[in-house]
Amino acid sequence: MKIKMKVLQVIPRLGYGGTETGCYDLAHFLAEENCKSFIVTSGGELLKYIKKKSVKVFRLPVHSKNPILIFFNSLIISLIIILYNINIVHARSRAPAWSCFIATKLTMRKFVTTFHGTYNFNNKFKKFYNSVMVRSHLVIGGSNFIFSHINSNYGNFFRGSRRKLLVIFRGININYFHSSRIPISKIDNFSKKHNIDRNQFIILMPGRLTNWKGQKLFIESLKLVLNHENSSMQSFQAIILGDEQGRSVYKKQLIDLVQQNRLGKFVKFISHCDEMPIAYGISNLVCSCSIEPEAFGRVAVEAQSMEVPIIASDIGGSTETIIKDKTGFLFKSGDVNNLANTILMVMQKDYNSLKSIGSEGRKNVLKKFDVDKMCRTTFTEYKKLIELS
Repeated sequence: MKIKMKVLQVIPRLGYGGTETGCYDLAHFLAEENCKSFIVTSGGELLKYIKKKSVKVFRLPVHSKNPILIFFNSLIISLIIILYNINIVHARSRAPAWSCFIATKLTMRKFVTTFHGTYNFNNKFKKFYNSVMVRSHLVIGGSNFIFSHINSNYGNFFRGSRRKLLVIFRGININYFHSSRIPISKIDNFSKKHNIDRNQFIILMPGRLTNWKGQKLFIESLKLVLNHENSSMQSFQAIILGDEQGRSVYKKQLIDLVQQNRLGKFVKFISHCDEMPIAYGISNLVCSCSIEPEAFGRVAVEAQSMEVPIIASDIGGSTETIIKDKTGFLFKSGDVNNLANTILMVMQKDYNSLKSIGSEGRKNVLKKFDVDKMCRTTFTEYKKLIELS
């Protein structure tokens, strides 16, 4: 008899990040495939977009690392599993993964994890805490970089076991991130609201405000761009788009750095954009300047999908999502001079050259990073797990 699939995804918060939108997209894909789809989360901005007739949401404090709450969550998740006869539990972060690990042991259900980052560790306890992400029946890595990281640091968990590790590239909604589908009125309104001069060369750096994302490196590179001997290179406006998420001290450091380098007229801070395609739509160039490896590099994929040239660090997932010098450019991680020179090189290109790079970027995303492909591959792996039961 064919078993109707019932999948419960557990994620700390359902915000606008890549991990969260992946959870959101998969939840609705499953519903369209006539599966029962459930999410456990503590909250988040994306909740208001959940189709309640398709996806059932439970609110629990699964964002907490408190051991007592982790155990409490495991008991409630166990009850949800039994009450709704869940087949598969899919955890997307470490704290909720421990709750799911306990719950699936108690209820004897299939457990899936997605390794969304490198989860650095400097002691045995931290490595043990991280290891919950490889204690599942199926471990998903979002890039070959993450696959290698898991193999190097947690390979012993797969020896002699039936655990499966595979790469499923994260995907984006290619219809949403589509340059021709943005109303001109929205671009005009966004530009007016933030006083953006679209006659200048617009350089966008999106991402939450945190040191490892490289905002300081970006600002320092702009100073070099501004001081370049070619005066025409000064006609640019840079936008640092991202929420400080409580890091008010770090944001103040960035603002001070802009002032110290006399870049006040050239750098603009915007905390949030409800529709990211609009921000990409006004941009001539996108920069991703992470000084630590990106697990996947969603910004690079979104920019390519929007047909905007991308510059990214030559580490982590970005090296897999960008076809170097064809769909975008890679600079030496942490090297401010190399970043500045790469920005200058792109700024000197003519319109047709930039258009060609954007077109190749779109083709690259259509081929490899469509969200439908990610969801369908994950769905297929779910079915294999159930068939093994």
